[in-house]
Amino acid sequence: MGAVRAAGIITLVVTAVLGSAYLLGRSLVPEPTRNGSAVTATGADHPEYADQSAPTDAEPTATGSPNGAQRSDEQEQEQDPNFGPMGTRVSTGTAGVALTFDDGPHPDYTPQVLAILRDYNVTATFCVVGRNAKAYPWLIEQIAAEGHTLCNHSWDHDVALGSRSTDRIRADLMRTSEAIRAAAPDAPIAWYRQPGGAWTYSVISVSRDLGMTPLHWTVDPSDWRSPGANRIASFVLDGVRPGSIVLLHDAGGDRQGTVNALYQILPELAGRLDVQALPPRGL
Repeated sequence: MGAVRAAGIITLVVTAVLGSAYLLGRSLVPEPTRNGSAVTATGADHPEYADQSAPTDAEPTATGSPNGAQRSDEQEQEQDPNFGPMGTRVSTGTAGVALTFDDGPHPDYTPQVLAILRDYNVTATFCVVGRNAKAYPWLIEQIAAEGHTLCNHSWDHDVALGSRSTDRIRADLMRTSEAIRAAAPDAPIAWYRQPGGAWTYSVISVSRDLGMTPLHWTVDPSDWRSPGANRIASFVLDGVRPGSIVLLHDAGGDRQGTVNALYQILPELAGRLDVQALPPRGL
């Protein structure tokens, strides 16, 4: 009986040891990734045409990184108050102020913006999306005919355009310019604004190769969030200085707040500063 009991005890001890070893081994093996557990940030929670300032200290993408000489030139530019992220333009370079309207044209809001600008004898810069330019060519024609400056804002507001291949960037910008010129053949297109301000060296290089100056901004009231006319107007009037480039929107959502804000912005702004479009042939 003693031998049997001893054998039983030994069996239990061995079983316990093996079980512990198994559990320890399982704990050292990582769990397999579950399908659908990873989430990729795509910006789907933002409006389709929402411009958002990109961090100015963001690292450039690997695609199209410039050589040392180009970096030196851009560093020199960034010391100049006329230049901002990656050497993009952030000032008119004069005592004047430029109002810029992104993402249009739109059949409801762009005509209202044009009418208000006309009332105050002010010209502006319209950064238009190629798809919208093709859909509403008569508005592009009217923008040009009334002395406003046209700016290329990509074909369909692709915030990630700067991370695409240079061939794809070039095709996108050229397609947009072609849609603009189809409506206004004689209108120069000397400016390019990257959606979301998501600049990369690739998109800057291509836009310059196509004869366009990369255009950023100084004052951004985030009107794409639809905060209301009073808040938009207050932010612009408090923030604007000689040389400011103001970012506004005439499409990409409900822009009636921006339209209404102009009735507050323009009387005061035009009364103390020269408010005119950026030069149609660039700076």
